[in-house]
Amino acid sequence: MDYLPIFADLRQRPVLVVGGGEVAARKIDLLLRAGAAVRIVAQSLTPELEHRRQALQVSWIAERFEPQQLDDVFLVIAATDDARLNAEVFEQANQRQLLVNVVDDQPKCSFIFPSIVDRSPIVVAISSSGTAPVLARLLREKLETLLPASLGKMAEIAGGWRESVKQRFTSMRARRRFWEQAFDGRFASLVTAGQIPQAEQVLQQQLDNPESISQSGEVTLVGAGPGDAGLLTLRGLQVMQQADVVLYDYLVSDEVLDLVRRDADRICVGKRAGSHSVAQDDINRLLVELALQGKKVVRLKGGDPFIFGRGGEELQAVVAAGIPFQVVPGVTAAAGATAYAGIPLTHRDHAQSVVFVTGHCRPEDNGVQWETLAKGKQTLAIYMGTLKAAEISQQLIAHGRAASTPVAVIGRGTRADQQVLTGTLDSLEHLAQQAPTPALLVIGEVVALHSQLAWFGHHPQTDGVQRPTVVNLA
Repeated sequence: MDYLPIFADLRQRPVLVVGGGEVAARKIDLLLRAGAAVRIVAQSLTPELEHRRQALQVSWIAERFEPQQLDDVFLVIAATDDARLNAEVFEQANQRQLLVNVVDDQPKCSFIFPSIVDRSPIVVAISSSGTAPVLARLLREKLETLLPASLGKMAEIAGGWRESVKQRFTSMRARRRFWEQAFDGRFASLVTAGQIPQAEQVLQQQLDNPESISQSGEVTLVGAGPGDAGLLTLRGLQVMQQADVVLYDYLVSDEVLDLVRRDADRICVGKRAGSHSVAQDDINRLLVELALQGKKVVRLKGGDPFIFGRGGEELQAVVAAGIPFQVVPGVTAAAGATAYAGIPLTHRDHAQSVVFVTGHCRPEDNGVQWETLAKGKQTLAIYMGTLKAAEISQQLIAHGRAASTPVAVIGRGTRADQQVLTGTLDSLEHLAQQAPTPALLVIGEVVALHSQLAWFGHHPQTDGVQRPTVVNLA
């Protein structure tokens, strides 16, 4: 081990920084976050550091470095572009047995700055001992995705309860079990949801009578996005990594499923038109049964679970059973697929509003307001509309929308094999028949911007002739 990893208490301790440029400013930002009393020696200061000086956050003590400036400081940092000056600071600090860091000069460092994941008071530091700082930064980025922002608040609350837990449980083993249950149970979920009083109430119940704490699990509804795993939210990834069992739809891509915790059970409960499907009542029942077994259940749904995803219906069943739940929204298909196709949903010159519509209504729903949908200067994003494309086209034209209105059918949006088929409203049925599923119908003047703004995969070829175009990204 080349360096001993330690966490230093810098609160109100004097730290000397030699240098007043951007590099020095970055180090000073970290020092101030740790509460250090920063002294600066520099010929000039960046605007940021000058602002901090005027706000009395730092002290600018001199323009030139003098060895006596080291006499009463705790740490020293040299961050100038003058190699000779940096070397002098290092030598003088070493003579006084002070810890010193010369930025980007590892041999002249008796301490180094690690890459930091800050969830104060939880802090994770990663170091390569100065040999591969870029690798350390990449590791930090990976950890950032796995550690929820609520960790700091959780640790802060736990610190306030430590003494009570010590008095209640005399053995270290009992205390460890208490905190393991808290950090892996309902307390942690409530802190994540911002329900701090309820979280502390759970701790009190667990403290008063540990055996009485319910062992029921929890359901988390997660939006998986339209397909590209890169569009999965950070919170969604964190929850999927903690799941005991995942119920997923056919719309969830294999790339997203690969991010589920390896030892979690996976149950497909998808629905497809014209094929055997799991009934919605059966899905609701399964969610409840698994949670009552004490499992952390993730219900993974394509797009956003609250936009034509029946997420509300499923949570109603969970609530009726008295099971705790969370919701993690996702990028809905209308936002993700159109963005990847280079079609803005709104544009000052073309569309002042956007309407999300489902093309798959219940049989008894016959009150579609075609007059409203047929209005110009708006974009229609129609989910699950390929089977009714002919009716949609006919009704919109009959109620006043021009047959020449630009349309697009985006098949398998955001995925590597995405296809974008464009044409006019009177050709919508033909386009929908060619598109791979799942597909999104987009109707409106903004579709004309596709030829200019397409960026994902191959750009469409245009020759000025009005005809349907296909962009195949496979």
